[in-house]
Amino acid sequence: MKQITVLLAEDHIVVRESFRTMLGLETDLKVVGEAKDGRTAIASALKLHPDVVLMDIAMPLLNGLEATRQLIDAWPAARVLMLSAHSDDAYVQKAMEVGARGFLLKQSSSHIVCDAIREVHKGREFFSPEVSARRGKLNAQELNSKGTPKTKAIELTAREMEVLQLIAEGKANKETASELGIGIKTVEKHREHLMKKLAIHDTAGLTRYAISTGVIESHLQITIE
Repeated sequence: MKQITVLLAEDHIVVRESFRTMLGLETDLKVVGEAKDGRTAIASALKLHPDVVLMDIAMPLLNGLEATRQLIDAWPAARVLMLSAHSDDAYVQKAMEVGARGFLLKQSSSHIVCDAIREVHKGREFFSPEVSARRGKLNAQELNSKGTPKTKAIELTAREMEVLQLIAEGKANKETASELGIGIKTVEKHREHLMKKLAIHDTAGLTRYAISTGVIESHLQITIE
């Protein structure tokens, strides 16, 4: 029997070890790689070509949502199962928009986690029961609604998303420039473009926007100036 290969992308080592142990008990599942940030996750996935990437939303350097978008742009066949401690609708919606095949809560039981991986490997979508129930209600509301169409989401470039995440994590321009390997003036330009695109005029506003759209999870917020 061919095993389903899995890449674990999770920045907390204890959580990563827990998932590795859990999956190691299943004869048909095999962890072939691990990553502690979004950039490493992309590089590892492109090198290893795992059957399924278990991708945490909240990771340093590059969050799981943007990492998924960039990974699928580079490797359209990638099958990503998003992982989060929170089931906020904004996170779930964004995960699907960037190409994830499912959304799994970290507190899910081991059999749900393993079933989710198997389903995504088969090309199907999978959502934790709590998420699935709420998505059903939202879909029903949309079908019954005769209101105005939803406002189209504001599109940010991959670089703007990276800069937004680092700003929301409390990084100064110099730190952001160093993390991304670009000049400080370039960071300032990206910050200006972000504020103009989003009609936001301060760092606190950018941070709130990043949290509301799932760029970072709320518990990662450091200090809003």
